Amino acid sequence: MSKKLPPIASRHVIWFSWKLVVLFSVALCFAALLRLHLSSDFPPSYSISRARSRLSLDNSFAGPPKIAFLFLARRALPLDFLWGAFFENADVAKFSIYVHSAPGFVFDESTSRSHFFYGRQLPKSIRVIWGESSMIQAERLLFDEALEDPANQRFVLLSDSCVPLYKFSYIYKYVMASPKSFVDSFLDAKEGRYHPKMSPKIPKRKWRKGSQWITLIRKHAEVIVDDKVILPVFQKLCKRRPPVDATKGKLNTKLQKQHNCIPDEHYVQTLLAMNDLEGELERRTLTYTLWNESANKMENTGWHPVTFNYANASPKKLKEIKDLNHVYYQTEFRTEWCRTNSTSVPCFLFARKFSQGAAMRLLSEGVVGHSDASALLMPPP
Repeated sequence: MSKKLPPIASRHVIWFSWKLVVLFSVALCFAALLRLHLSSDFPPSYSISRARSRLSLDNSFAGPPKIAFLFLARRALPLDFLWGAFFENADVAKFSIYVHSAPGFVFDESTSRSHFFYGRQLPKSIRVIWGESSMIQAERLLFDEALEDPANQRFVLLSDSCVPLYKFSYIYKYVMASPKSFVDSFLDAKEGRYHPKMSPKIPKRKWRKGSQWITLIRKHAEVIVDDKVILPVFQKLCKRRPPVDATKGKLNTKLQKQHNCIPDEHYVQTLLAMNDLEGELERRTLTYTLWNESANKMENTGWHPVTFNYANASPKKLKEIKDLNHVYYQTEFRTEWCRTNSTSVPCFLFARKFSQGAAMRLLSEGVVGHSDASALLMPPP
């Protein structure tokens, strides 16, 4: 007959077992925390920015540095015939082209007059609505795709109504000569687009406004693509007020009291200010826009860009634009003199908004290169 263990020995066995369970549980928790810490360095959105590949490729490319021309288009590019002539007079080793268009839209012989745009649409695009954060998301997609080519060292963001004011060789030398980005950026002291709830992630002293049309060095393009802090704030708190709709009566009046913010006029400027990079900027845009105070269907009164047509895109008007050598910022009482490496230069290399007729006039007068404008304006086959 077997002997029973004394009660005290039994308690020791139970106590020892519990100690093993506790130690094993602590070890599991520690391992889980360690894994969580390591994975936090590589969040899910990390694959979007593809920073892992850029780190090894930034300084490894053969040939000359390139300018990446980034076009934001609704669908087709209405001025592709002008840009086609512009690129015909360029060294193909010095530029690349990327187009964000409507999802599913393809640039080919049936949709574009210029072979330079064939297949240049982004593999993935989104539906863009003016005045919403989808606009800055589309910009980020363009920068992200262009950053995959390590030879791209400058990034020029353009609308589908932009035109070049000079031939490629001049624009290339101008942009490459400066080690800085060209970003129109100033204090937004009057309009009240800053939302108090943006603080503390975005303090009011860092809130900036400026033109959407920017030219960036590679470092700053990476800052935009890798941002995971400022973008969510804009998506939540920087939204366009609903447009005026008189049919809604009193409800319309209530809607017009909502906070109003246009993301693409603030995002890049504020993000760069938040990263203390304003000292690395020429705080001006390279794209000229003529503004006019008027009313439209979106709001009662406001400043809107004037569209140039054939009649007012005259040599005299172009000369006036090209002769501009400074920009005055009223909210900061600041005059920005247009210089590159202490050398006085024209302020603008591009202009908007230009109609097809205005672009045809530029082409026929040899602004970007000599071509048969009437032939280029024919619709694609």
